[in-house]
Amino acid sequence: MSDLRVALAQINLLVGDVSGNTDKLIAAANDAKAKGAHVVVYPELAVTGYPPEDLLLRPALMEQVEAALHRLRREVAGITLVVGHPWREDARLFNAVSAIRDGQVLGRYYKQALPNYGVFDEMRYFTPGEGATVVEVEGVKLGLTICEDIWQSGPVEQSVAAGAELVLNINASPYHYSKRPERETVVAREASANKVPVVYVNLVGGQDELVFDGNSLVMDAEGKLAHRAPEFRESLTVVEFKREDGAMKPSASEIFPALAHEEGVYQAIVTGVRDYVEKAHFPGVVLGLSGGIDSALCLAVAVDALGADRVEAVMMPSRYTSDMSVQDAQKMADILGIQYHVIPIEPMFRAFTDSLAETFAGKPADTTEENIQARCRGIILMAISNKSGKMVLTTGNKSEMAVGYATLYGDMAGGFAAIKDVPKTLVFRLSEYRNTISRVIPQRIIDRPPSAELAPDQVDEDSLPPYEVLDPILEMFIEKDMSPKEIVARGYDEETVRRVTRMVLINEYKRRQAPPGVRITSRAFGRDRRYPIISGYRE
Repeated sequence: MSDLRVALAQINLLVGDVSGNTDKLIAAANDAKAKGAHVVVYPELAVTGYPPEDLLLRPALMEQVEAALHRLRREVAGITLVVGHPWREDARLFNAVSAIRDGQVLGRYYKQALPNYGVFDEMRYFTPGEGATVVEVEGVKLGLTICEDIWQSGPVEQSVAAGAELVLNINASPYHYSKRPERETVVAREASANKVPVVYVNLVGGQDELVFDGNSLVMDAEGKLAHRAPEFRESLTVVEFKREDGAMKPSASEIFPALAHEEGVYQAIVTGVRDYVEKAHFPGVVLGLSGGIDSALCLAVAVDALGADRVEAVMMPSRYTSDMSVQDAQKMADILGIQYHVIPIEPMFRAFTDSLAETFAGKPADTTEENIQARCRGIILMAISNKSGKMVLTTGNKSEMAVGYATLYGDMAGGFAAIKDVPKTLVFRLSEYRNTISRVIPQRIIDRPPSAELAPDQVDEDSLPPYEVLDPILEMFIEKDMSPKEIVARGYDEETVRRVTRMVLINEYKRRQAPPGVRITSRAFGRDRRYPIISGYRE
């Protein structure tokens, strides 16, 4: 036979749930077989989920993996499975992919290019493989590769040299907002350079800070896109390959449109929040609703991710909270139909300041009193969380996290930070985007100057440069590793640049205590950017 039908199983898996993941693999195989596929291709490390991190050091995990592979061999017939899993050989652990059909392992490949940058830490666990693995299905020779193999020269070329007519590349490639075009460029390059079509299957869904966007694809031997799966949702698509002039060519298949920038980021955050809550089995979330733009965006995300019936919001006004904030928070809660409370913090704040009056005697009010207010709110939210079981969703953005414009054990207290990696200027754009779907964020929230409302007539620009100045400086310093001197050379005021970069460096201790949050940029705090807390380094 010269034709081959390949199913791309873009599925959402749970790290460590080997049994549940195997159930999903079997269900997808049966679905693919019913659609006439000869081969079904799954994401990287599909049996364990990705990234399993130090679970890989647990001997029991490998016992579960072996049992899962035995189940796949025993329970699935009539279709070839191309499935990723860890595999131990002697004392070495490999990131592997196996081709399984009718109880037999047709071939097993070990990932050669182990990424050890950014969010990846594979050299901590795995030994790199050597050489190509090619299996034959329905008369077509298939080269097996894994994720980073296609980003490096060598593995695809080796597969073709070993006779591969079609390369299968399984992936757990996490999202950031410029990742999709980067991937497609790389896959197109390898396909055209080696004159071979490539099937690229990616994971979808949230796992801790990481979000996987799917965007699985097929590239023909000329480097032209023949299929693109949807973003941020599961799918199973069968693509037919026909032998023409001695080569395998993909038939035309659906190319789902790429999401625009704000839409893609918004869907990534919704996916990350939904999967964090669902996979951790929380009944819902609770958050502080201040009448400001950050909490407004987070509320919209939470409702879109979980539904209004699983979201609870609390307005906690102080003596400095404006009537506008109270009104706008109430209006948004009414629009979305969520459970909503108003709990003033003034009695708690007075109790704290009265208790501290003797200790603070003769000292002027400063950020201490501001932080006490924020911590009063943190106590309220955590109390509701403890009583209801709902997780506290924090509302701080990347600009604030970068410069330490946040209160430990106050507005930083919670389980997950929805917009932790979203710069403030992007917060505004995402809010405008969300209102194009339906107007849930009152326009006055978007238009008013940002304020923490912890002091009289306070606005963020009392403490920070304007966000349209701050955010580009932060991007250059954090995401592009540019020095202050290089940033100043781009036309930014030197005093401002030095002040901002110093704030970033001295607030590492706060970020280490922050909850995890959705990664949407190429350099997020946490897994991506790992700086010492105590350091004498200066530029």
